[in-house]
Amino acid sequence: MREALFVKQNSEKWKGYEQMRTDNPDELAHRFIDITNDLAYAKTFYPKSKTTDYLNGIASVLHQAIYKNKKEEKGRFARFWKYELPLLFYQYRKQLLYSFIFFTISCAIGVLSAKYDDSFLRMFFGDSYVNMTNENIAKGDPFGVYKQQGEFQMFLQIASNNVWVMLLMFASGAFFSIGPVFFLLRTGIMIGAFEYFFFSKGLGVQSILVIWIHGTLEILAAVIAGGAGLILGSGLLFPKTHTRLTALKNSAKDASKIALGIIPIILLAAFFESFVTRHTEMPIWLSISILTGSLTFMVGYVIIYPIKLFKRTQQELQWQEK
Repeated sequence: MREALFVKQNSEKWKGYEQMRTDNPDELAHRFIDITNDLAYAKTFYPKSKTTDYLNGIASVLHQAIYKNKKEEKGRFARFWKYELPLLFYQYRKQLLYSFIFFTISCAIGVLSAKYDDSFLRMFFGDSYVNMTNENIAKGDPFGVYKQQGEFQMFLQIASNNVWVMLLMFASGAFFSIGPVFFLLRTGIMIGAFEYFFFSKGLGVQSILVIWIHGTLEILAAVIAGGAGLILGSGLLFPKTHTRLTALKNSAKDASKIALGIIPIILLAAFFESFVTRHTEMPIWLSISILTGSLTFMVGYVIIYPIKLFKRTQQELQWQEK
């Protein structure tokens, strides 16, 4: 699209954002998401134009209105989960997609490595873990490792460890996004090799029905944490019209919200692993119900709901402009 046509199609909307003042936090968030999408388009196709500078100025004003001058109102906590976090998922959907792609590729690497190198599993997990799992398989209880500790003690240990790892994955994005990619590759290779081990023993379906009771939430949360790290690193790698320091501050705010926003999911996954996964004898329908519910929630909250929310806000803005 030519720049003149792009400006013609959107100029009235941009002027409206400048002239129509509002203190409604939802409206501010809607305008900010919309203007950043236009800004991203302008930076891609007209990087040195006055239009890009103009949009950058509007985005900066909206950003300050949302994150600096906004008064804390009642329901702020609920508003974060209902609007702010989902809109961040939508705004940074590309980084989340890249994180998922890195993870998927690394899973394939783990499967192939375990398949063609018999020593890979022992090198990655250690002899003691592989030997223990083989012993459990021989005893007819392949997933006995989840029954070795008391529920509450196990929950505290897993929850604290996973929260630390996820936050570390996010924070490592400050090193030009190298850290998140490393953690995603490591995690994916581990999961791929781990699943191949059970499939090679004829326990593939059973491993999915047991391990992924908690793994669905835990692994997808790891992918989101990796995406948050990529968002953080993008401020350094792609500052665009901002200084690197300013770009880093902006990306750090949004990435931090995403990283902190998934902590309840991590805690829920730890609860499942500690209190539910150990019941390997549970009915298949119950296991499938938990798996389906977890996957539906993650896909719905991270992908589907943000898309619908964004479209709805666009329609509301168009209605207000008429």
